[in-house]
Amino acid sequence: MNERPNPDELLAQLKRDASAAGRGNLKIFLGMAPGVGKTYAMLLIAQTKFDSGVDVVVGLVETHGRIETAALLSGLPFLPRRGVIHRGTTLEEFDLDAALARRPKLILLDELAHTNASGSRHPKRYQDVMELLDAGIDVFTTVNIQHLESRADAVREITGVTVQETVPDSMLDAADEVELIDLSPEQLRQRLDDGKVYGGERAKAATENFFREGNLTALREMALRSTAERVKRDVREVMAAENISAPWRTSEHLLVAVGPAPSSERLIRYARRMASTMDAPWIALHVESSKPLSESDKLRLAAHLDLARRLGAEVIATVGDDFSEAILRTARRNAVTQIIVGKPLKFSLLQRLGGNNLVDRLIRQSGEIDVSVVRAEREDSRAPVAADTHDRRPFSLRPYAIAVAIVTIVTVLCWPLQDLIGFRAISMIYLLAVAVSALLVGRGPVLVVATLSALFWDFLFLPPRFTLYINEVADGMMLGMYFVIALVLGELTSRLRSRERAERRREERAVVLYRLTRELSASANLEAALRAAAEQIGGLFRAAVSFFPAGNGHEFPLAPHPAGDPGVVSEKELGVARWSFDNGRAAGRSTDTLPESAALYLPLRTARGVVGVMGLRLREARALLLTERELLETCATLVAAVIERESLLRTARLSEMAEASEKLQRALFDSVSHELKTPLAVITTATEHLLSPLVARNEETKTALLGEVRTAARRLERTVNNLLDISRLESGHLKPNLEFCDVRELMESTTAIAREQLSGNPLTLDVARDIPPCKIDYALIETALLNLILNAGSHGAARGPIEVRAAIREGELILQVRDFGPGFAASEEQKVFEKFYRGPGVAAGGLGLGLSIVKRLAEAHGGRVSARNAAEGGAIFEVALPVESMPRPNPEPAT
Repeated sequence: MNERPNPDELLAQLKRDASAAGRGNLKIFLGMAPGVGKTYAMLLIAQTKFDSGVDVVVGLVETHGRIETAALLSGLPFLPRRGVIHRGTTLEEFDLDAALARRPKLILLDELAHTNASGSRHPKRYQDVMELLDAGIDVFTTVNIQHLESRADAVREITGVTVQETVPDSMLDAADEVELIDLSPEQLRQRLDDGKVYGGERAKAATENFFREGNLTALREMALRSTAERVKRDVREVMAAENISAPWRTSEHLLVAVGPAPSSERLIRYARRMASTMDAPWIALHVESSKPLSESDKLRLAAHLDLARRLGAEVIATVGDDFSEAILRTARRNAVTQIIVGKPLKFSLLQRLGGNNLVDRLIRQSGEIDVSVVRAEREDSRAPVAADTHDRRPFSLRPYAIAVAIVTIVTVLCWPLQDLIGFRAISMIYLLAVAVSALLVGRGPVLVVATLSALFWDFLFLPPRFTLYINEVADGMMLGMYFVIALVLGELTSRLRSRERAERRREERAVVLYRLTRELSASANLEAALRAAAEQIGGLFRAAVSFFPAGNGHEFPLAPHPAGDPGVVSEKELGVARWSFDNGRAAGRSTDTLPESAALYLPLRTARGVVGVMGLRLREARALLLTERELLETCATLVAAVIERESLLRTARLSEMAEASEKLQRALFDSVSHELKTPLAVITTATEHLLSPLVARNEETKTALLGEVRTAARRLERTVNNLLDISRLESGHLKPNLEFCDVRELMESTTAIAREQLSGNPLTLDVARDIPPCKIDYALIETALLNLILNAGSHGAARGPIEVRAAIREGELILQVRDFGPGFAASEEQKVFEKFYRGPGVAAGGLGLGLSIVKRLAEAHGGRVSARNAAEGGAIFEVALPVESMPRPNPEPAT
């Protein structure tokens, strides 16, 4: 007889196969706290390997002044440490490059969670370990349980200490071997008192804080559980690799079969007591068949599964008409060691004769899985049997009419052929009719076809005719074959149809999930995503769907989102939805919380918490099956992910806006400060000089100083006006006052003002003769044109010429300003119209608002502004305004 494989041997073989791929092996020495002896144990094994000829190198080991640990370093070769200067202090770090160049077989690297000094290749030591492993070097390392990423929160809650240096749990999962260095809390505290962990006042402080006995006990449990979970996972990997279906009894794992029968409640409680006694996980399994459950059974099943969930079971639903096969399939997939089922109190005659009930089949087919049969309570026997717990389909005569028609047609066709082909050939035709009818109708009609075929064949065709007498045994056997084939084909066809319906339901659900995922991924915004989700989920469950996404402050909304169905929610329903949001649990219809509600409310949960609630009001008064509930929860998870994505995007946009606003505020403050302080300084200095007696007697100096004051005042006025203009434009309070104006007069007036403010730039004006009066806001267009001219004077060539033109082109008034400066850099033509934009290399001065104001004023007139480089050099700005010419007066009639 073949012996069962040993788990340790198989696991070791798997590890050897993995290491054959060229990657180094990783062994982690895991402890519950500092001082348990991780480094000591690592060095002890390293000395053994070194003595056996393995190339062992000490990469970095911290002895923390412990004499017995330092003694184990004797004789081992060391890698020189790398000096890193950090904040004026030289730190000694592990030299990764030296290790890769040396390429030992095994390297010892203490403190896996260590953070490397700034300037190292990797910020964390575990990343150094990963690179060593990829290079084919074996690594021994140490870590405490509190440094695992998934345990950091629990450690903070237990000890009050926030762990700063953590290691991802994937490192522990990727380790080829994990050795737990265990020590009782009493022994570790004794080592601490003996000065073998910390010394002096530090040891006393540690005893009173982190090293309290309660803390150490909790940390020890964490370390033990982590190691046990890893061992259990390794066993499952071995079983999967070796194709072992029967469970290894390394630990107990229970499964209880749950249905709508009242006895299931007692089974669930029994399974909970067994699991508690064995300290074992347990599964509550429901097998959904193709036969629909009655509404009362749906409600009872939902209550049973909710009870199992509240008692700590993992609730699983599967689909199948063969209950024993479905139960055993699930049990083997989840490494179950014991199945708990109820003992039937009543058996049908066929079950008594053939032993074909569920319990018998489970016992025969379970193999090495134990089957516990629990006696049902006597009052449970009054519950309807499984066949009666399903809705009966309405009786229809149509299939029976089809059956009679099939037999009638065969009889009419065979009657004139009986002398030609004989009665035995006719019997085969009747048999074919039975087989064909099984494809068209159900079991009952097929039996009708078989009965009528036997009677018609015997009475009309089998000698002696017109009697039911049978002379030969073969004819009697043929007669019996009709019923055997009818029963077999009818049962087979029924099963195939049942499986087809189950597959159709699974396909429908899979298609809905696919469509929902696709629609949610392609949605441009939250409203489109929720509308698509309401359509898909509502169509699948034949229900009205509403959504309550949380607001910006993570508060519950006062009304459902308009993308859903608002008819679902009343004031009472809103309270149920709020309860679901606040408590993170399902509420409403078909639950234990506020079950009288019209709708079922599910919390939309993500890793960050509850982000909303989804409401589902069924259009039919029915309860959801477990598989439907699981599908609904999956849909809710997808919707929750979309809401969270939208929330994160909104947060990111707000953060960008806040950052841009802060940047803009700083730029505005700097620019305004400069633009206000400079002319004020000029005015202050000039007025002080004007008050001097010497200057008062010198008219030439006085005139020059007054000119400086006037220039500074105009600059100050222009800065204030720009700020006021941009403020009014953005607030929408500045509206153009459109009147018919003379364009030539506007251009001449504007250029005259500009000449006074330019620093010696020659200014030429060219206005086309055919420009009629245009309907514009004279003051606003004057401001825009003046800003363009002054911008050309500031950024064009020093004292270079400026050309101003006005013309009509393609029905638009074109105002053009050209300078002869350096022009625009690549892709700068549109940026110059942004607020506070200043080109590269531009000298200080100005707010960067002038061109932005020009753009806003042009758009307020329904026009546009553009900028481009001139072919001969320099920049050209154009304002294009729609032309509305003054209508010509009607000529007066002649008298």
